Amino acid sequence: MSNDRICINEQPVWARLHQHQRATRHLHMKELFAQDPQRFDRYSLQLDGLMLDYSKNRVTDRTLELLQELAQAADLSGWMRMMRAGERINISEKRAVLHSALRLPAQASLELDGEDIVPAVHAVLARMASFAQRVRAGEWLGFSGQPVRQVVNIGIGGSDLGPLMVAEALKPYADPALTFHYVSNVDGQHLAQVLQQCDAASTLFIVASKSFATPETLLNAQAARRWFLQYAAEADIARHFVAVSSNAPAVQDFGIDTDNMFDFWDWVGGRYSVWSAIGLPVMLQIGPERFAEFLAGGARMDEHFFHTPFERNMPVLLGLIGVWYNTFYGAHTHAIMPYDHGLRRLPAHIQQMDMESNGKRVGRYGERLDFDTGPVIWGEEGVNSQHAFFQLLHQGTRLVPCDFIIAMNTHYPLGNQHRVLVANCFAQTEALMRGKTEAEVLQELGDLAGDELDVLLPQKLFPGNQPSNTIALDKVTPYNLGMLLAMYEHKVFVQGVIWGVNSFDQWGVEYGKQLASRLLGELESGQVAAHDASTAGLMRHYLEACHDKV
Repeated sequence: MSNDRICINEQPVWARLHQHQRATRHLHMKELFAQDPQRFDRYSLQLDGLMLDYSKNRVTDRTLELLQELAQAADLSGWMRMMRAGERINISEKRAVLHSALRLPAQASLELDGEDIVPAVHAVLARMASFAQRVRAGEWLGFSGQPVRQVVNIGIGGSDLGPLMVAEALKPYADPALTFHYVSNVDGQHLAQVLQQCDAASTLFIVASKSFATPETLLNAQAARRWFLQYAAEADIARHFVAVSSNAPAVQDFGIDTDNMFDFWDWVGGRYSVWSAIGLPVMLQIGPERFAEFLAGGARMDEHFFHTPFERNMPVLLGLIGVWYNTFYGAHTHAIMPYDHGLRRLPAHIQQMDMESNGKRVGRYGERLDFDTGPVIWGEEGVNSQHAFFQLLHQGTRLVPCDFIIAMNTHYPLGNQHRVLVANCFAQTEALMRGKTEAEVLQELGDLAGDELDVLLPQKLFPGNQPSNTIALDKVTPYNLGMLLAMYEHKVFVQGVIWGVNSFDQWGVEYGKQLASRLLGELESGQVAAHDASTAGLMRHYLEACHDKV
């Protein structure tokens, strides 16, 4: 068995990390800060308009040394080189993983199977830019001669979460003449409520599906098509529907002019695709120049990731610290709290990126893993989250590492509200780290004594020692947002390499779709086949209760 087939938990450093965790688990971060006044300076990094503070973590210099040794044992640098060079590191699907190539400048070069792919990437970007400029200038006219005023993106997963999140974050740069909607759910309520706001004569639909066979996307696209044809003719579809896809025949069969099909490649995974033509609605919203800034921010983080030593490498450090908690501390969730209303969809985007990538129990060569891999990713925007689940973070029984994301400057200055937001963000990270001691509570309670004190005192204690990273952006700009997203993408890749999983396939997504197709046929025929008692009972209940009889 070659060295790359040896499970990481068989490497000597794995046992040393377990020993180190047992030896240091009682250390309190408050003590680490007291012992080292320079801890923030040593455990923080800056890159252009992005700063990472990882000092509020249960780590020492020795922890970080061992984690970097773990990265070496997993051959992280080798996997980074292979990904960047276009080797087929998506082993199960025999595909390259080159979403970072979508961010390369036009003068760069990257060969895949003997062909430089950079010109093709920029050719698609140029077609997107030309189309976006026509729409934004009011030159793209619908069947009645009206310009586009409503844009409806129809997709799911990475074809929805990525562009939706970026679009929400970059609304300060939006064209006010255009309104954007994102439809993903097959629940008819989602599309119906969007269509109620649209005028067919001025609405543009973007159908985003690489295969043009994604069931949920096609179901919504066909429903949108039927709605549109109530007001227009078949020939008008070509003026109101465009596609982001690689399946030209299916796109043409739908009625979309293939001149209005924007392609991308099998080396772009859905959850990493917002940089590609999947980002077309974003380009329509903010314009080609701003979209280029977004790509440039991602490219800047790529440069940092691929060329910076591990000890100063933001995605590497975030990935290794995440492995430290998830696999060695048994902290099985990770919370993301953006203290920015525009970034409120970021937790959902990172949730898909991380959990669909590293939610695996089998290694890249088919071996069963006997240690914990990807964590549960969740979160909500601050300060709303403080009034929802922070009680558990502060005084619950679970260790929940957190990422706090905050902009130093706002697009929407209203009195001192942004300063209040920043103060809340920093206060929460401090409170989670330092906690509140018995002496502090006693001083706070003053003359309270007896049974009342005995009851109240323990309820006001905060253990602290709850870890967090703080990611500070100068401002939420296209460039800084590009850096932020690329940083998380590379963090997920780092963790997948350490755990030995293929972060770029998603077989678990397909199984439920297969069963759904089978069950749909039975519900339409009214004939329930053999299932477990629960599934069969639920299907019969639907057939009895459903008013829309087949």
